[in-house]
Amino acid sequence: MKHPLALALSLALATTVAPAVSEAAAPAKAATSKAAMNPFFAESPLPLHYPQFDKIKDTDFGPAFDRGMADHLKEIEAIANNPQQPTFDNTILAMEKSGQVLRRAQTVFYSLLGADTNDARNALDTEYSPRFAAHYDAISLNPKLFARIESLYDKRQSLGLDAEGLRLVEKYHQDFVRAGAKLDDAQKARLKAINGEMAKLGSQFDQNVLAERNDLAIVVDSRDQLKGLPDDQIAAAESAAKAKGLSGKYVIALMNTTGQPPLTYLEDRALRERIYKASVSRGSRGGKYDNTGLVAQVTKLRAEKANLLGYPTYAAYGLEDQTAKTPEAVNAMLGKLAPAAVANARREAADLQAMIDAEQKAKGQPTFKLEPWDWAYYAEKVRQAKFNFDESQLKPYLELDNVMENGVFFAANKLYGLSFKERKDLPVYNPDVRVYDVMDRDGKQLAIFIADMYARPSKRGGAWMNSYVDQSALTGNLPVVANHLNIPKPPAGQPTLLTWDEVTTAFHEFGHALHGMFSNVKYPYFSGTSVPRDFVEYPSQVNEMWADWPEVLANYAKHYQTGAPMPKELLDKVLAASKYGQGFATTEYLGAAMLDQRWHQIKPSEVPNAAGVMPFEAAALAKDGIDFYAVPPRYKTPYFSHIMGGYAAGYYAYIWSEVLDADSVEWFKQNGGLTRKNGDHFRDTLLSQGGSQDAMVLFRNYTGRDPWIEPLLERRGLNGPADDSKAPADATPATPASNAKK
Repeated sequence: MKHPLALALSLALATTVAPAVSEAAAPAKAATSKAAMNPFFAESPLPLHYPQFDKIKDTDFGPAFDRGMADHLKEIEAIANNPQQPTFDNTILAMEKSGQVLRRAQTVFYSLLGADTNDARNALDTEYSPRFAAHYDAISLNPKLFARIESLYDKRQSLGLDAEGLRLVEKYHQDFVRAGAKLDDAQKARLKAINGEMAKLGSQFDQNVLAERNDLAIVVDSRDQLKGLPDDQIAAAESAAKAKGLSGKYVIALMNTTGQPPLTYLEDRALRERIYKASVSRGSRGGKYDNTGLVAQVTKLRAEKANLLGYPTYAAYGLEDQTAKTPEAVNAMLGKLAPAAVANARREAADLQAMIDAEQKAKGQPTFKLEPWDWAYYAEKVRQAKFNFDESQLKPYLELDNVMENGVFFAANKLYGLSFKERKDLPVYNPDVRVYDVMDRDGKQLAIFIADMYARPSKRGGAWMNSYVDQSALTGNLPVVANHLNIPKPPAGQPTLLTWDEVTTAFHEFGHALHGMFSNVKYPYFSGTSVPRDFVEYPSQVNEMWADWPEVLANYAKHYQTGAPMPKELLDKVLAASKYGQGFATTEYLGAAMLDQRWHQIKPSEVPNAAGVMPFEAAALAKDGIDFYAVPPRYKTPYFSHIMGGYAAGYYAYIWSEVLDADSVEWFKQNGGLTRKNGDHFRDTLLSQGGSQDAMVLFRNYTGRDPWIEPLLERRGLNGPADDSKAPADATPATPASNAKK
């Protein structure tokens, strides 16, 4: 398992309430019988310890959590009180092997909480999150345990360890110090209280986000109002309405981002405005799901925690162990990119306004000012005019099974020699979930891959990868990893036709899956995607390049009815049009990334109250010059789930990683592209190493040099006039050194 502190952070856990399920009143024999049946008390007997979804009941989690924490603390106490002198084996390795029941139960629980939650799971999350925080605090703040770790750290160079073992000692010591091991008793008590409160608030925030998304789904009375929306999306809206008992109506579900996909197509401007305003009102409109008070409380607690641990701000604390290292480095990079991005967005807006003016004049009607709810609609019109290209032309060539099996899997075969075989014998938690055996280049099993592609009311928004079983030579485990997307499910019998963004998202998330599946490390702590947050997005972003690679695209982009390949002229338009709109895309992203930094670079006394959250957001965007009215941030504060979880002070990571990504794409192109030689090199030097080496060392091992920022600037249209001079990325200052699609 991962180190307890790392697991606590990755699951966004964070003191003590009564167990969710009590069997105290049951006869002893019955309780024993139930315990024996609990699927978390032993490793799953299924292949690669794949979870027993068919046997797991919600009532199993509470007893597994209770026993898991009790067993774990006994193991930790035995390590801390061991009368023998501390050794790597009796301290560090013993901790690596501890807490197995708890690990199994938490891994499945938090995976299901994101992918398929319900009232029982939400209640468990509310109850156990603070208990888990207290549990991990009891470990990280155990003075005897830390004394053993520190003694090994002090003499680490003389322990005879290999490089991975030495790094493990150093990382354990760092984690314990950052968790408060050196604080005095009073400080530790306050830290425990902060962690418990933050865990409780974080759980409520996530539940509110999902509830708001469902509560604000747009009900449309007439099909006429949906003019312009593709037929498959109308059918999905009709199906969603029927599921809610609204026969004859249409329901448009909200995605977790500010922008909503239907805004690209809907001709009804009033409906576009209604959808947009519903989207941006989430979490700040008052009522039981309002998140502004939670944001204020969490931000203040984080700032206090950072001060308690000796850091000026939470950003300084959070960035210390990332490749960026400091808020100043992040501010410098984002500040350099923002002016050019906004200038590009303003130029794009001028094009859109001209389109509006001309269109209204032709109709003999007064013009109107471009608004945020107009952007996607008129951007698509401008794209069509500039490139004679309508994205709806693409969708018949982008059927889900073709994209996955003949695109995503095909590229993985060409690059890495992987093969995939669907299996129907393993249980799933939802009928739409599909499972594949993944065979390695030598024909032996490498992993099991779970694909959960469809949106549903019980599933959180966005796209992400998670691991059910981590690879480790110490445990002998091979990976079981999952990808989750939120593709609208069509009515029964209809094909699932994707947008281009959904295609690139599928490739992106599979890049995370590859990172997990290729892991070849000894210690669980370093397995798979256990790398700095501002590095974890890098391999997944690289994998996006294969979506439009000619050989890959030709293999999957075939008409779902005729099998005819996508015409070359359409492909050419796709590639040309893909560079359009970078001003908008970069500006909306930077708005969110800079807002994240503003929230986490303030002192406790500077945190606003609930009523001041939205004014703070507006002032922060204005101060950074990223407050272009027509391009709101990709996420507004009350539904910015990334920064209430593992990406606090870390949303910059996507573009920080993109420096490495854009540079690596150029490396692939210069070295022959889609070849086994290139794939094996990327796998062996970087993807397989997990966190066993410093992230930037891995990048240099792969490319043979430091990263360059020029490819990113060119990709994003931020490089301005041609400049033949080159500077390393660290001079810009973008020396970059998590698992969700941004």
